[in-house]
Amino acid sequence: MIRKLIGSSGLIVFSSPLVGETMQLNMTPGVTAISQDVFGLHMTILYICIAIGVVVFGAMFWSIFYHRKSKGAVAASFHESTKVEIIWTLIPFLILIAMAIPATKTLLAMEDPSKSDLTIQVTGSQWKWHYRYFDQEVEFYSHLATSAAQIDNQRPKRANYLLEVDYPLVVPIGKKIRFLITSQDVIHSWWVPAFAVKKDANPGFINEAWTRIDKPGIYRGQCAELCGKDHGFMPIVVIAKPQAEYDQWLQQTQASQRQAREQEQQLLAMTMPMDELMTLGEKTYNNRCAMCHQTNGKGIPGAFPALAAEGVSIDPQRRNEHIKIVVHGNTGTAMQAFGPQLSLKELAAVITYERNAWGNNTGETVQAADVAAIKNGQ
Repeated sequence: MIRKLIGSSGLIVFSSPLVGETMQLNMTPGVTAISQDVFGLHMTILYICIAIGVVVFGAMFWSIFYHRKSKGAVAASFHESTKVEIIWTLIPFLILIAMAIPATKTLLAMEDPSKSDLTIQVTGSQWKWHYRYFDQEVEFYSHLATSAAQIDNQRPKRANYLLEVDYPLVVPIGKKIRFLITSQDVIHSWWVPAFAVKKDANPGFINEAWTRIDKPGIYRGQCAELCGKDHGFMPIVVIAKPQAEYDQWLQQTQASQRQAREQEQQLLAMTMPMDELMTLGEKTYNNRCAMCHQTNGKGIPGAFPALAAEGVSIDPQRRNEHIKIVVHGNTGTAMQAFGPQLSLKELAAVITYERNAWGNNTGETVQAADVAAIKNGQ
């Protein structure tokens, strides 16, 4: 897969799975009014640059040819001309003004998220996106859906290899959508070429962007900021639906998330068996932890610590410390807080798995109630 991606609205050279075209040598018009304005501005300035190039190089080559030494041309001797200097200063100035007026108009429109119909908070973290719909009680993480087996060339790659996620961002068409973009750890960049939206996600700051999508469809993007070793595995997928379909999706998602919260409360009174915890824990570990600590638990020396045979103790103090690190993260390191990302069941399972895999045979389980107590500061 060879491609080169340049610019906030998607200058794409060679091939680009972001827009599903091959040998595309120009920016794409996009599916929003702003993206089409950007494309029109790009083409206008391109034509101006071509015209300037033709005139300048044409005059240069004409002068070289008709005033060459073999024709007996003799260089003229003269001093500066105020009239000529005024002309060649005035003409570029007028050209720049002609370019600046539509560019300024487009830039001002791109930076005006006021009067929005829907606000979504976008938070980047290594290496996933978190979306929260304001006033809708809906939020979720969006992870790469391409499997490790495909990345390692053990299985055939799908059409949208590395540009597919488990939970895409779903939005309605014809509505002004405001994005509040930030980061949990390092600098990321939320970039969807079809919308002409590319905005940095900086930790501790909130940047704004907006879009109004005109056509239903699936639109893909990527993190456009080098954010760590898995920067290339942080795609963005946006599904734009008609309002009725979006409302239906929203209601279903709200219901399913409410049900999940209710089930978690019921889980607090349950005791899961070791085999169930280990099975779910292995799956969760491979999906969320193996990218850093490796599937064999040996980590990456100098970057991510090993978990295998590290002498994990059955001492309750060490056990609670282990839970705290997984739930709340480890400040000053790359270890994220997985408490907001995983369910109580998944957290209990993955911690149990880590404490009983690769020679860490503690023989003890961690239950949802144990995790909930740590999350609640108990």
